[in-house]
Amino acid sequence: MTFVAAGAFSLSFAASMMSVASAKERVDDKYAPREVVLYQYDACPFCNKVKAFLDYHDIPYKVVEVNPVGKKEIKWSDYKKVPVLVVDGEQLNDSTEIISTLQQRIHGDSTDATSSASDEEEKWRRWVDNHLVHLLSPNIYRTPKEALEAFDYLTTSGNFSTMERVTGKYIGATAMFFIGKRLKKRHNITDERASLYEAAEEWVKALDNRTFMGGSKPNLADLAVFGVLRPIQHLQTGKDMTASTHIGKWYSNMEEAVGPSSRLQDKPLRTTLDKPMNV
Repeated sequence: MTFVAAGAFSLSFAASMMSVASAKERVDDKYAPREVVLYQYDACPFCNKVKAFLDYHDIPYKVVEVNPVGKKEIKWSDYKKVPVLVVDGEQLNDSTEIISTLQQRIHGDSTDATSSASDEEEKWRRWVDNHLVHLLSPNIYRTPKEALEAFDYLTTSGNFSTMERVTGKYIGATAMFFIGKRLKKRHNITDERASLYEAAEEWVKALDNRTFMGGSKPNLADLAVFGVLRPIQHLQTGKDMTASTHIGKWYSNMEEAVGPSSRLQDKPLRTTLDKPMNV
């Protein structure tokens, strides 16, 4: 009986995982972009929101890591923030606008996919931009140690010199430590961790026992929340959040549904000061 029960559980668990994995949505070839280049900071929540959308839809993309100190990689652009996404030579800015534009394109220009989104979906997309992201910097850069941890990615970035890696990490971490404190005050946050945990539980409550807010498949709200939380997954902030809230199961389901990164192997794209076509 024990073996039967264990076998039944294993089959049920496997079926559940297959169901979540099958939630991945791929793009019809006739609507798929031919070349996508993302200018980003690896730890940027807005950049990761765009990457979550691209990964979920299996849209291949190249990445140009922007040095947060000099930003020479986007010197060609009048828009000086990240993410910047160049799709078949056309520049798109602002993570929410990028995703809405891509959502419409991959469903065909004749289908206004964003206007058919539910009120609930749009409400929680706005919640991500207007509330959740404002909690991240005060948490990620809460202490000097945590700020340095968040900038560790620069030490392995292949397109920076050794000096750029060192200065980027320590200058960037120092700057963001103080910026995090200012943002904490600006957004009236008294306890960084408590505010983040409260937001995580608010999201879990909104799911109302659904696998995803989109039902059997993630919608744009699911992808937005997952995207901005993904860069903190291996940081102390993310570990504390997972241990202290009920968001872990949904997050694991999202990892399965989004699947592996569709990022292409890094290759020389162009000199960092060249201007992409049609930008």
